[in-house]
Amino acid sequence: MTDVFKATTIDSTVPIEPAELAALGEGQVAYVKPLLSDELRRLFPQAPEMAPGLQLFALLSASGTPILVADTRDAALANAWAHDLATVSLH
Repeated sequence: MTDVFKATTIDSTVPIEPAELAALGEGQVAYVKPLLSDELRRLFPQAPEMAPGLQLFALLSASGTPILVADTRDAALANAWAHDLATVSLH
């Protein structure tokens, strides 16, 4: 094993608390989640009633905290970029 490899090896046996994991990327990373208007009030309790079945896109922080809702994916991404948030894909 080379010294370079040793320097970049991470000990994967160190446990991480759920709160620590959730805080990774907070304020720096966000993701876009497609949802239907039927699900909107679960993430945004203060949201007004909307017609059912509308396609919406929520921008969520790294920890899953809702940031905003938009009617297009591009609008949600543009807001993330405007606030210097890197967007990631979740599968």
